[in-house]
Amino acid sequence: MVNPPPPASGTEGRSEVRIRRLENNPDLPLPERASAGAAGYDVRSAEGDFVLRPGETRAVGTGLALELPAGVECQVRPRSGLALRSGITLPNAPGTIDPDYRGEVKVILHNLSGHPLEVARGDRIAQLVFARFESPVVREADRLEGSARGEGGFGSTGVG
Repeated sequence: MVNPPPPASGTEGRSEVRIRRLENNPDLPLPERASAGAAGYDVRSAEGDFVLRPGETRAVGTGLALELPAGVECQVRPRSGLALRSGITLPNAPGTIDPDYRGEVKVILHNLSGHPLEVARGDRIAQLVFARFESPVVREADRLEGSARGEGGFGSTGVG
């Protein structure tokens, strides 16, 4: 067994996400942040060139599988530039990749525009955001503690 390389400078104490390349992605860049302050890691299409027609929804493979640390989820979110320029969104945004899932990460794209979008292999199609989550005990209760808001629902906290 080969020992892993030492952590890169500035990575000490940070969680590690392991990524396995699948057969359909031997060469594309791993998910990466576009700037030092970016929360999301851009992920790319590993599929051959295709056209996403107006109103069409399609699951697009990335050719990557993840091993997430316990208690960390990976949220799959739209890229804002793709949404603004091309009307492309993710209908299940944010999608969640659970830490026990080991299959291919696929991105569900939906074309809201009236124009077809050509997607080339290697195009950035979404961003991945990693977040810690809680797994609380869920219990049934006969009553709930009161709060200032009470049962006020949609719009109950004010206008606008």
